Amino acid sequence: MNNDLFDEVAGLVREVIGEDFLLDEEITPATSCSQDLALESIEFVELSERLQQRFGQQANLATFVADMDIDAFMAITVGELTAYITAKLATPA
Repeated sequence: MNNDLFDEVAGLVREVIGEDFLLDEEITPATSCSQDLALESIEFVELSERLQQRFGQQANLATFVADMDIDAFMAITVGELTAYITAKLATPA
């Protein structure tokens, strides 16, 4: 996994959630967006917008989750988001 890209994605997650919520919690690749971070749907929308602003239209969170069932969607980790973005950035637009 690209550590620099992971750090950027984790930073965007922190911005969306707010440092006050995380306190001293570390975001790792295994950190679940739903279970560990308690992201709500409006926060997923905000994260999606920030990912697209930073990485372009290729980093479309809606496309990433489109074929997932609810359980898979709820289990998305920060590492999976990073891997998705890494793959999309490596693919010509």
